[in-house]
Amino acid sequence: MTVATEDRLDLTFAALANSTRRAILARLAEGEANVNQLAEPFRLSLPAISKHLKVLERAGLVVRGQHAQFRPCSLDAAPLEQVATWAEQYRPVWEARFDRMDAYLEHLHQQRRTDTDDER
Repeated sequence: MTVATEDRLDLTFAALANSTRRAILARLAEGEANVNQLAEPFRLSLPAISKHLKVLERAGLVVRGQHAQFRPCSLDAAPLEQVATWAEQYRPVWEARFDRMDAYLEHLHQQRRTDTDDER
């Protein structure tokens, strides 16, 4: 992984670390919105929402358009694809753990059946 890719991941993870920013991204996944629309569900000032948007913009997750005096925001999911690619390298670890858990649960199930049969 290149330094640039690692830096991009750092920015993306930092942006995603905040629940307000994740909620903003969820809203933008439904379609573009202006700052007022994005601020509606929060008890935050417009400047606070703007600060969150700047973090998301720096991470490349939000793009602001320019339509007259309006600056609608939209989602750019490319950095999320990089996160998914990064996380994918851990899939074998997760699958191995799930396989061990399945085997353990099957063992418990078999043991319970044996214990039940012994009680009869």
